[in-house]
Amino acid sequence: MDLNLNRRKFLSGAIAGTLGIALLDPSESFSAVKESGKRVGIIGLDTSHSIAFTKLLNASEPSPKYKGYKIVAAYPYGSKDIETSASRIPGYIEEVKKLNVKIADSIADLLKQVDVVLLETNDGRLHLEQVVPVLKAGKRVFIDKPIAASLKDTLAIFEASKKYKVPIFSASSLRYIKGIEGLDKSKVVGADAYSPASLEKTHPDLFWYGIHGVETLYTVMGTGCKEVTRVHTDGTDIVVGVWEDGRVGTFRGTRTGKHNYGGTVYTTDGNRTMGPYGGYDPLLEDIIEYFETGKVPVTPEETIEIFTFMEAADESKRQGGKAVRLADVLAKAKKS
Repeated sequence: MDLNLNRRKFLSGAIAGTLGIALLDPSESFSAVKESGKRVGIIGLDTSHSIAFTKLLNASEPSPKYKGYKIVAAYPYGSKDIETSASRIPGYIEEVKKLNVKIADSIADLLKQVDVVLLETNDGRLHLEQVVPVLKAGKRVFIDKPIAASLKDTLAIFEASKKYKVPIFSASSLRYIKGIEGLDKSKVVGADAYSPASLEKTHPDLFWYGIHGVETLYTVMGTGCKEVTRVHTDGTDIVVGVWEDGRVGTFRGTRTGKHNYGGTVYTTDGNRTMGPYGGYDPLLEDIIEYFETGKVPVTPEETIEIFTFMEAADESKRQGGKAVRLADVLAKAKKS
């Protein structure tokens, strides 16, 4: 007989009787999740995003908009040679354990325990390798930024998505920056976005952190950029994109001064300020809706263009700031 279990149930019953409410034992709550098909697994405990999502979904009283999804298991690894990420893993393992998350020995082990997956590994170089087993298993998966550490891998991930007939969703939480609610994108004539753009030697320059501001830019401008030009110094990157319809969008990435996120949207009705950052909640709402329906809020075409834009910016840097066509960069990546 499990005396501890009986004691917990006795105390729960006593408290419920005193307060006149029904209390649900955590173990019973997670058992119900198993039956509902709403078990979430995490791959990668080397980013604060993993902790933020777990705290929101596994809260004692989670928001109804999360529709009962719970994180039940996590495979922690994860970046290996990026010390700032890898060093977080032991502490984050202990944090999620306190939130009723089991630690899986492998991705294969994780997939036996969950219905959907959050691929959170900070190191984009591992994403293709880690997502393929998830897609083979037929499980919907959100891939956190960056979707990959190369345009070639980005294309391969979407090819795998087609092959296994599982739509995938990837986005930065800066897609949900405040100030653009209700924006009529048909009236946007241009935009400037900015974000920190710290560099990581294992990733192309903007893939690691500049992606936040680039995604903000694409959220309001949409697809259709034809060429980019980049100005690069130790402290700043400025990337100017010219769209097929003549609109101009710019991204400023900062590595000095006080870092922040924001920008300006220029419309036929006047200018709007983007910012401040709105947190993880609106992104998680869209992730849950995707888990429920399989409908992706960001198309593969847009995600691919975002990464083509950033790769073209790298090529412009290599060419001393010359204009580089996105079509040429994409064609090269498809051939490699």
